[in-house]
Amino acid sequence: MGAHAPVRRKRKLAHEINVVPYIDVMLVLLIIFMITAPLLTQGIEVNLPETGADAMSTSAEPVTLTVDARGRFYVDIGTATDKPVSDDELVRRIGTYLKHNPEGMVLVKGDTRVDYGRVAYGMGLLQEAGATKIGFASEPLPPREPARTSGPE
Repeated sequence: MGAHAPVRRKRKLAHEINVVPYIDVMLVLLIIFMITAPLLTQGIEVNLPETGADAMSTSAEPVTLTVDARGRFYVDIGTATDKPVSDDELVRRIGTYLKHNPEGMVLVKGDTRVDYGRVAYGMGLLQEAGATKIGFASEPLPPREPARTSGPE
């Protein structure tokens, strides 16, 4: 009797792809995009006092122009100051800052009691200094109570 050579069976190739791992990755990416998309679509922040707008994220700390209740201007470029500045001083300081940081942003913090015309005048001074990115800062709204529905309980 002769010795039989071992018979090798050809392995049948699977013609289907296991998609379960791809679905898991897709769902994770979907959640990430759902969370980050509202943050990316936020353009110019126009936050007047007591608004519900989200905070903007910037790569550098912005310069701040504060207008107090009496309409005086304060400029904060990295260090807080407690002395008001004149119109010419404001234009000079912001202009100097923007020469070194041409993409710099200026936030305007206006007191709720100050006349809007004074805030608009300050924004005009910022444009005179060369500011192209101007935003408004505010405090977030306090949480609201849910509305009650009337009807049988």
